[in-house]
Amino acid sequence: MGGAKKGLGRGLEALIPSLGLEESGAIKEIPVDEIIPNPFQVRRNFDQKALEELAQSVKEHGLIQPLIVTHDAESGKYQLIAGERRWHAAKIAGLSTVPAIVKEVSPRQMLEIALVENIQRADLNPLEEAEAYHFLIEEFGLTQEEVAKRVGKSRTAVANTVRLLRLPPEVKSALAEGLISEGHARALLSLPTPELQIKALEKVVKQGLNVRQTEELVRKLQEPKEASPRETPPDLKEIETKLGDNLGTKVKILKGRKGGRLIIFFRSDDVFRSIYERLLGKQN
Repeated sequence: MGGAKKGLGRGLEALIPSLGLEESGAIKEIPVDEIIPNPFQVRRNFDQKALEELAQSVKEHGLIQPLIVTHDAESGKYQLIAGERRWHAAKIAGLSTVPAIVKEVSPRQMLEIALVENIQRADLNPLEEAEAYHFLIEEFGLTQEEVAKRVGKSRTAVANTVRLLRLPPEVKSALAEGLISEGHARALLSLPTPELQIKALEKVVKQGLNVRQTEELVRKLQEPKEASPRETPPDLKEIETKLGDNLGTKVKILKGRKGGRLIIFFRSDDVFRSIYERLLGKQN
């Protein structure tokens, strides 16, 4: 938690100057109870053990990095922009006040900062990240390219993550709970129906398949199945038998709505020659 911008990547670093945080530097102590969560916080779950460890560090050293907050006119309190994990840790540590920088920002900027902060620190699970990207795209009209620039990722990476939202609830739950990885989930996306995706998921979890094995399973599930042979009608079966006896080999008749095929089997060149001669003999 050293420097305020160390290790945050291009995304948050690109947003900070636009908010004027570099120029302000005005830090004030704000009562912990006067702060409310960011309504655009994309992270839904916090690791309790990790929070307690951070709280212990806060007890010993205090909050090294200030929170970023904004005035909330409706409640009269301060709304978090960035630092929710540190805020929770401060409450666990029993702090009455926390250092914070107060800034006026738009809802879009609040979402962007919350998103980028969590992504750059790898705090979001893949589904939370996908939902955040989707929100930026749908609610604020950003393109995938614009989202990618803000979070320091490629457009392809953003697109692949958003695609995870197309998975059925069962697969999403497995991903959120850590039963499968994002790599597993992306492989399952290749299957054409939710039913197949769920069927594959069950095998992946039950057999403990890795991503490569899951990709192989998906490939096999997509292979066209051979049509089960239809039962030959009695009248055609009788003709097959007579033709087979006459030609001295197995014969198969495949009949469709508008025509069909007559298949004559042979095991060797000699048998083929014999069939050929018998057919010519029939014509002469």
